[in-house]
Amino acid sequence: MDRRQAIAGLIGAGALASCGRGSAVRVGSKNFTEQVILGEIAAQLLEARLGTRVDRRLDLGGTMLAHTALVSGSLDTYPEYTGTALTAILQLPPARDPKAVFERVSREYQKRFEITWLPPLGFNDSFAMVVPGELARRYGLKTLSDAAAYRPGWKLGVGYEFLQRPDGLAALKATYGLPLAAPPITMDLGLLYRALEQGQVTMAAGNTTDGLLSVLDVVVLDDDKNAFPPYEAAFIARTAFLKSHPRAHDALASLSGKISESAMRDLNYSVDGRHMPPREVALRFLREARLV
Repeated sequence: MDRRQAIAGLIGAGALASCGRGSAVRVGSKNFTEQVILGEIAAQLLEARLGTRVDRRLDLGGTMLAHTALVSGSLDTYPEYTGTALTAILQLPPARDPKAVFERVSREYQKRFEITWLPPLGFNDSFAMVVPGELARRYGLKTLSDAAAYRPGWKLGVGYEFLQRPDGLAALKATYGLPLAAPPITMDLGLLYRALEQGQVTMAAGNTTDGLLSVLDVVVLDDDKNAFPPYEAAFIARTAFLKSHPRAHDALASLSGKISESAMRDLNYSVDGRHMPPREVALRFLREARLV
């Protein structure tokens, strides 16, 4: 099934849900660990606070598929990132000030899509250019400017979106002129660190909240020239849904500021490293945060 078929299926499912099962809240997520955990946190929180059934549409796919599902009404809410919204959805130039970016995407989403941004969750999940620790120590690599001087160039592993988005590889090359020994290798995000460990790549485009960063011998190179915009995580929801479910707004807003970068990294590692089910990880977080 290609992306267009998947989107069409979601739109059709949304129409059926609105006709026959309108009482269910539909929570979605993109197709990587952090998104699935956040989606599960929202689903359990809404179940507890609203006392209603929640349809989980987690692990959907990439940014455009999740966004299209929300705009079409196939989803009621899913977690998104400000920098992704600014560049990939709104097609606006990158900006550096987190508050200004949040205000801009909030305003534009409401005007263009009738979608509301809930307050940020408390962490910034930026792109993280990761290299083996041994390599970083041998060549004294601490920043992406250092990496720009590395010869004979990098074997770069990336996710599919990083290759295509203007705030991904294009921004990295434009800012640093990063030398590449070969064209980037695209793979699922879950395979990047394995490829790095096995020497298939010498640099991986991960994320700053990746759980494996806490346990692997790797170094995240500092983005010293600010190639990447802020990526504050927040839930977004259809404005009509929030108006008709005011307790849903309050429930999602109660997550504001509750998840730090280190906390999100630990949640991700619980799934990726400790192999705990996302539902169990989400419930543990909600209980420890005293949200349920």
